[in-house]
Amino acid sequence: MGRLVVVSNRVADPRKTAAGGLAVALGEVLNDSGGLWFGWSGKLVEEPVGTETQMHVHHAGPVTLATVDLTREDYDAYYVGYSNGVLWPVFHYRLDLADFDAGYIEGYRRVNQMFARRLLAMLQPDDVIWVQDYHLIPLAAELRSLGCTQRIGYFLHIPLPPPLILAAIPGHDWLMKGLCAYDLVGFQSNADLDHFCRYIQDEAHAQPAGEGRWRVFNRFIHAAAFPIGIDVGEFRALTAAPEAQEMYQRMSREYSRRKLLVGVDRLDYSKGLPQRMRAFRELLARYPETRQSATLIQIASPSREDVSAYTDILHELESLCGSINGNYGELDWMPVRYMHRTVARARLPGLYRASRVALVTPLRDGMNLVCKEFIAAQNPEDPGVLVLSRFAGAAEQLKEALLVNPYDSEGTAAAIHLALQMPLEERRERHKALLATIRRTDVHWWCDSFLDLLGQAEAEESGTPWLRL
Repeated sequence: MGRLVVVSNRVADPRKTAAGGLAVALGEVLNDSGGLWFGWSGKLVEEPVGTETQMHVHHAGPVTLATVDLTREDYDAYYVGYSNGVLWPVFHYRLDLADFDAGYIEGYRRVNQMFARRLLAMLQPDDVIWVQDYHLIPLAAELRSLGCTQRIGYFLHIPLPPPLILAAIPGHDWLMKGLCAYDLVGFQSNADLDHFCRYIQDEAHAQPAGEGRWRVFNRFIHAAAFPIGIDVGEFRALTAAPEAQEMYQRMSREYSRRKLLVGVDRLDYSKGLPQRMRAFRELLARYPETRQSATLIQIASPSREDVSAYTDILHELESLCGSINGNYGELDWMPVRYMHRTVARARLPGLYRASRVALVTPLRDGMNLVCKEFIAAQNPEDPGVLVLSRFAGAAEQLKEALLVNPYDSEGTAAAIHLALQMPLEERRERHKALLATIRRTDVHWWCDSFLDLLGQAEAEESGTPWLRL
């Protein structure tokens, strides 16, 4: 395989551990090939729409990091408007929150065209291009229209909804045709893969060509599921590091008479935080023995707080937490400790290890790596229990977790109660199986598996040039 070129909305320096496991895993492959990572700089400039903004190029060891600035208008349309005002809610099944009427699609297309022009000038003939996530769905089609013939793969980190929900997006046919310009399209789960295959069959009359290949729009594409993982070894090492150990010791002391439950999420309507609080309230109401013995620590990191939907859920969550503490709290016990801020990644493993139960209950999630981090952080001799939404992509893999419907408060409360009372031997057996799964399909497996299949994919065009969408 030639040089790897990664394209994403934001670029991270893979040498910095704060960048996270994904950046480190990509960084290893980029290092090996002397690769290029291209994306938005994170900077906004006050220039007219359509102006060729500044390119920034620097090196992180053998890796070239290339970024471009965005104008305020492009950012508002491409990122805030279309990516997060249309695609994010629809792909998470929230048609009611999508802003279809604002005309953001032109800005989304304009920025993808600009990215394609700027990237094309940096490409080498044998490059292999890997595009990441929903911000850049049409990038391959724009590159093809400029004459790019290199292999291009794409991975969607968020869910892909069923065809009827996709069809609610004005211009959905344009968007999905853009996905078919890639040589390999990867999804988090088999459910997402099935939605894609059904869509291209029903809407684009794709023909199966065997072994995950399809003939559609006069070309062949591959499609497959690649559930993303974490670097288990790195996270277990982080658990043994001083900051995590200090957190574990402090939590163990402070909650020596309690059973600790933990939730760690971005503040987002897809995470099911109000539903989680209602389930915890139901736990306290239905199982009196949990009062004064169970404490939930809920971390909800700030996210897009200038958007009204996020402000609404923040107020709802604060109201629920206050109500639970007011109705059930005692002078020496607060049922919910809610924090609307980010906790340093180095400290989180200690909090996970001190917790008897993790609540990972999104209404919809592409994968959710918190559940895998919780598993990796546990003491195998006395592990905690994972309560996991069946609507998280991770539920396809993590069958030994207690799977719940987050819309069912009573059912979720019953599962939490079961987790709090689970015998040690059963906890050990479940954890052993879960740990084996996340070790087998870690982030390195994800990266290698995708690139191996992309390397095998044939970029066939059947003699027909790709037409601009």
